[in-house]
Amino acid sequence: MTRPALIASVCIVMAGIAAITTVVLMRRESASTPQMSEEQRETREKFFGSGKPLPPIEKGQEMRPKW
Repeated sequence: MTRPALIASVCIVMAGIAAITTVVLMRRESASTPQMSEEQRETREKFFGSGKPLPPIEKGQEMRPKW
């Protein structure tokens, strides 16, 4: 095997290992998402408004702001 081919194959193997490691770490982070405490939930509802779903859009009602 020539030197450039060896360097290229090592780079490809390292890129593959890095990609696999990234996927594994991202899955682990998304699986361990902590739940909000009651105090955090109340604070969020105070700041952003009620946690209730928005009412349905009436027929003919515009979605854009009226500037």
